[in-house]
Amino acid sequence: MTLGQYAMILIIGWQTYDISRNGGMSIEGAAGQLALIGLLQFVPLFVLTPFSGLAADRLDRRKLAQSTIVLQFFCAATLAWLSWTDAITVPWLFAIAVVLGIVRAFNGPALSALSPNLVPKAILPTAIALSSISWQVGMIVGPGVGGYLHAIEPALPYAVATVLFTIAILSLGTIGKVPQTNIVGAAHPIRQMVDGLHYVVQNKMVLGSITLDLFAVFLAGATALFPVYARDILQVGEEGLAQLAMAPAIGATLMGLVFSFRPLANNVGPAMLVAVAVFGAATIVFGLSTSMPLSLAALFVVGAADMFSVYIRQSLVQLHTPDDKRGRVSSVSHLTISASNEFGDFFSGTLAWLIGPVSAVVVGGAGAIATVALWSRVFPVLRTTRSFDPPPELAKDDS
Repeated sequence: MTLGQYAMILIIGWQTYDISRNGGMSIEGAAGQLALIGLLQFVPLFVLTPFSGLAADRLDRRKLAQSTIVLQFFCAATLAWLSWTDAITVPWLFAIAVVLGIVRAFNGPALSALSPNLVPKAILPTAIALSSISWQVGMIVGPGVGGYLHAIEPALPYAVATVLFTIAILSLGTIGKVPQTNIVGAAHPIRQMVDGLHYVVQNKMVLGSITLDLFAVFLAGATALFPVYARDILQVGEEGLAQLAMAPAIGATLMGLVFSFRPLANNVGPAMLVAVAVFGAATIVFGLSTSMPLSLAALFVVGAADMFSVYIRQSLVQLHTPDDKRGRVSSVSHLTISASNEFGDFFSGTLAWLIGPVSAVVVGGAGAIATVALWSRVFPVLRTTRSFDPPPELAKDDS
C-alpha cells in the first residue's frame, strides 16, 4: 500500500507544480498550488477523523483498511487513464487529492489500531519498528518508482500503483478474523467520540507526544517543496526529485532496522525530544543547501531523526492507551500527523509563496527546535519518562 501511495503522491505534486510552471506561473505561485494540494487533503481528513476513529473501534479493522485501499486503487487507475490520454489537469489533481484525504482519514486509524490485536503486548515496540520499516521501505522505493517511471511515461507510476494496491488488498485478506473489543463507557456514538478525545486531553503523556510531532513536523515540513528544489533550486529534474524523496526514507529505514534488533529501553522521553531537535536542525541545513550531495545527506538525517521520534511516540501512545480506545486515540494521532503533513504542506507552500522556498524551509526548521524547548517545559512528563512501561492499571487491563 505504501509503495503505491508514495509513487502516486510524489507524481501528483510534481505534475501540479510542473503544469503550473509550464502555464507561466512564477516559482512562488506554483508553490502556492502545492499548498492547495496539502489543504485539499487535510480538510476532509480533519472533518472525518472523529468518525474514522469510532469506525476503527466499532467495525472490523481489517475490512475497513481494505476498503480504503480499494478507493486508492480507483484514484490511481483514474490518474493513469488521464495521464495516458494527456487529459491530466490541475483541477483533476485537486479532486483526487480530496479523495485521498477521505481515504487517509479512515486508513491510518484502522491499520494502527490493528497492530496491537496481532502481536503480544511485550513485543509491540518491536512490531511497531518492523511495521515502520515496511512503511519506510515503501517511502524509499515508491518515490523511486514514481520519479523514474514518470520520466519514461507519465501514466506508468499510476499504472504500477494500481497493481500495488491490488496486492495490498489481497495481502490484508490473508489476515484471519480479528477479535472485536467492546467499547467501555457511553453507548451513544457521539459520546464515544468525545470520550476518545477526552482521554487524549487528560493523558499528558499521550497529549504531549502527539502534539510535539504535530507542531514540529507542521513547521519543518520541507517535503511539499521538493518539486521546487528539484526543478528550480538544485535543478536535478524528475530523477533528482525521486532521490530527494528517497533520502529521508533511507535514513528512517536504517534507524528502524536498528530498533527492530535493539529496541530502545531507557530515557525514551528525553531521547524523543533530542530527536525532534535534530530533525529541525537538519531541515535548516537542507533549506540552505545548493549542493545535491549535501541536500541528500541532510534529508538522510531528517529521516533518521524523524523515525527515532516516531518509534518512541507510537510505542508510548499505543502502550498508554486501553484497547477499547485505541481506534479513537489513533484517529486523533493520525489527525495530528496529517495536520503536520498535509496541512503542513499547505503552510510550507503558503510561506514559500510569501517569503520564498528557502526562507520557508529555514524558518520551519528553527520553529521545530523552538517547539522542543517549549514542550519540554509545558509537558515535563516527556523529560522524565524513562521507559515504555504503561501505568499499572493499563498493564492489568491489557493483560
